[in-house]
Amino acid sequence: MRVLITGGGTGGHVTPALAIAENIKQNEKEFEIAFVGTKNGIENRLVGAEGYKIYHVKVKGIRRSLSPANIVALFYAVKSPHDAKKIIKEFKPDVVIGTGGYVCWPILKAASKMHIPTMVHESNAIPGLAVKMLQNHVNCILTNFEQTKDLLEQKHKVVCVGNPTKSAFLGYNTESARKAANIPDNIKKVIVSCGGSLGAERVNEAMLEVMRSVAERPDVMHIHATGKCGYDEFMEKAKHAGITECNNIRIFDFIDNMPIYISAADLVVSRAGAITVSELALAKKPAVLIPSPNVVDNHQFKNAKLLADAKAAVMLEERNIIEGTAEKLVLDMLEDDILLKTLSSNIAQFAREDANRLILHEIRSCIETYKKLVRK
Repeated sequence: MRVLITGGGTGGHVTPALAIAENIKQNEKEFEIAFVGTKNGIENRLVGAEGYKIYHVKVKGIRRSLSPANIVALFYAVKSPHDAKKIIKEFKPDVVIGTGGYVCWPILKAASKMHIPTMVHESNAIPGLAVKMLQNHVNCILTNFEQTKDLLEQKHKVVCVGNPTKSAFLGYNTESARKAANIPDNIKKVIVSCGGSLGAERVNEAMLEVMRSVAERPDVMHIHATGKCGYDEFMEKAKHAGITECNNIRIFDFIDNMPIYISAADLVVSRAGAITVSELALAKKPAVLIPSPNVVDNHQFKNAKLLADAKAAVMLEERNIIEGTAEKLVLDMLEDDILLKTLSSNIAQFAREDANRLILHEIRSCIETYKKLVRK
């Protein structure tokens, strides 16, 4: 069997795609897997690191505001499915799987027209534009939230399975993860922070404040991913602050092996995308969630508030971040072992440990259903 997976542009779409691929690879040894993305997307780095072949299509996201760039995006939206057919004819997939985002559109649209089984996964409660556009074309729609079904017209295609996650989130405890991450034994507490694969200026600024304090505490380590767009600027500021040479400060543009670092953490500071929330729940990690204000339908705020109301995480909105706010919050939480234990216990209640099994079942079912139709 041959599986073509598509989803790119941001880590929020690439991460679940890679988790699905890993799940298939571990359980279906004879399956061959390839990916489709864009030439400049972060999927090239992440998919390449996993050793999968990746094809490219030329496609752009449609902006929600009026912009001349949308003319180009619409042109590619019309043209790209035709180009995608060439990839499909070359790879000859038995099923095509998408994980949302504009990269999915041309491949899934083309595959459906070529009568190849197709399915798309939506990790957020509110379906994105690509999923809404594809619902009439794909054979199956997998969701993380039950309520997503109510927002789609093709309700009979929807199956709630949870979010796919890499098995490494269940394979490490704090001690083994710290060894894998080469964290010295003298480190008593670890902070891991990130603002998303593309970066988040306000989160980076807030974490720089935290690092200035952590630099003076040799028993605490702070590991931060700036995002690829903000790395150079952040490093200049960090160098000016005199923290780039500190042994207990680690700065990356992107953390490739996130399961290890999250598992090693005592506290995680991050955005509140649905995949991130699912990973934190599986790893049972206390978290400060800073929802992005720049996403459609404000779904990250809804994710963060859901956890905050359940005392499963602490939410900090960007608009409430002033100088010293994040620094005080993070460092105070790091010293409150009772709070950390409570958050860990409560966020674990949101974990879906059967998600990978359910997703694999639906993939097999999609292929088998199509085979039966062909035989008829």
